[in-house]
Amino acid sequence: MTLTPAGSGALRPVVIGVDVGGTKVMAAEVAIDGTVTRVARRATPGRRVDVALLEDALSEAVLEVADGRRVAGVGLAAAGFVDAAGERVAFAPHLPWRGHQVRARLTDRWGVPVFLDNDANCAARAESAHGSALGAADALVLTLGTGIGGALVVGGALHRGRNGMAGEFGHTRVVPDGRDCECGGHGCWEQYCSGNALVRAARAAMAADGPLASACAGDPAAVTGPMVTDAAHAGDPAALAAYAEIGEWLGIGAANLVACFDPSVVVVGGGVSAAGDLLLEPARAALGRSLVGAPHRVVPPLLRARYGPEAGVVGAADLVREGLGRHARPRA
Repeated sequence: MTLTPAGSGALRPVVIGVDVGGTKVMAAEVAIDGTVTRVARRATPGRRVDVALLEDALSEAVLEVADGRRVAGVGLAAAGFVDAAGERVAFAPHLPWRGHQVRARLTDRWGVPVFLDNDANCAARAESAHGSALGAADALVLTLGTGIGGALVVGGALHRGRNGMAGEFGHTRVVPDGRDCECGGHGCWEQYCSGNALVRAARAAMAADGPLASACAGDPAAVTGPMVTDAAHAGDPAALAAYAEIGEWLGIGAANLVACFDPSVVVVGGGVSAAGDLLLEPARAALGRSLVGAPHRVVPPLLRARYGPEAGVVGAADLVREGLGRHARPRA
């Protein structure tokens, strides 16, 4: 299952970005200006499966996007702890990678250059280069999907930290002895503010009638995030209450981070951000209430990511272009 490398030819080789999340894989062809022109999706097989099943899903999506064309490189935005060298996923709460040399494995498998970073770091790249954080020297980027990813831009540069793992805000503890988390901890922020938390809240509040009950045929176990979003737009009280709860937790957590880093803007992306103001309005209100010294400072705007759920693939494609440019520079 190899790709066709760039080589020579009349047509410009494509650059592919891949966002590997806890529930789905999205692969996309991305133009240099950040435009997404072709997309393929696959379900993520889960974290308790053989790594080969996950990488098979990635390969299927990438091959569908490539469609036999020449490929300059593939960027991976992984929902996990990626090392500073961009070589391995040290740990991923929602995926089976545990210290695997992901970049080398997939470079060998696909036969083209592969570049790797954390999914929120890739989202921050996209939003800083083309999106809602464009022109902001200091920005906080949060991605709400299966869990919470985070990234910090300081002085116009992505802050990666000693191990390359800065920004794992979703695993900060907000409730002592709280809900169990897939990371092995308890009371992590993402257990109260994420796609999983949204579904949990909607199931608990679901009434016997209304759009959400109709969508899942009255079975709370069948509720999914997109169902909750559609039901909320239709005015379902349980879905609206779930978004109000998640938005409250988003604002509280964002206030803590703003107190620490004082960014110019807070950008929210990931699949849950597709709900727009259903999520962001309660979050903005909670941010204003919770931020220390709010009446005496400029409270940063809390904005939806321009690319929403596509921010990861756009940033991963930028990672490819940066990597290829770096490798192509002549040695001094």
